[in-house]
Amino acid sequence: MTTDQKSWESAVQHLYADGYAFIATGPRAHEDWRADVLAVMARAAPDPRGWAGLDDTANERSQEHPDVPFCRPSFRADPSRPLTSADVGERLWEIDRASAENLLLALTDGGCTLRNLERFTESFDELQVMARTILARYGDAFTCHTNVRSVGHVGTLDFGRPVGWSPMTYYGEDCGLVIVSETEVGLFWAFDDI
Repeated sequence: MTTDQKSWESAVQHLYADGYAFIATGPRAHEDWRADVLAVMARAAPDPRGWAGLDDTANERSQEHPDVPFCRPSFRADPSRPLTSADVGERLWEIDRASAENLLLALTDGGCTLRNLERFTESFDELQVMARTILARYGDAFTCHTNVRSVGHVGTLDFGRPVGWSPMTYYGEDCGLVIVSETEVGLFWAFDDI
């Protein structure tokens, strides 16, 4: 499956317009993709194709903290310390493609659950096509990483079980997906104050 700018942007806008999200893609500029993730979080790496993402957290940015909300994780003694590559590596786990498709749908609103889909008029199959359209941007050979885990599973997310997450921000809930291809790194993050 391939995708174009209009289809990709339409899928992103439709799925995430009613949530509170940060969606951005940047170039792969480092061998260690975690450094590229940090650049996208800091908004220091523009989309290499010029495609539009979403940034519902933009109004929280300042000159002192340009990478908000990713700069003030509540789990650290020093909340002003930015995330590091090591932080990213400690909080993300690789998941399979089917889990990534479902996670893209669960991230459409707070709670990181597929119950979020009840507000859409489209069927689950139609929404999955939108998730596949989003993933298609990154080609056939990519890996997916998340800070979300379903209890008792590694590598596969089971949304029929309770999910937990490893915080990357100061929000009460922040669940995300990182897609890593040879040329791009995509971030899909949803926030909730709970």
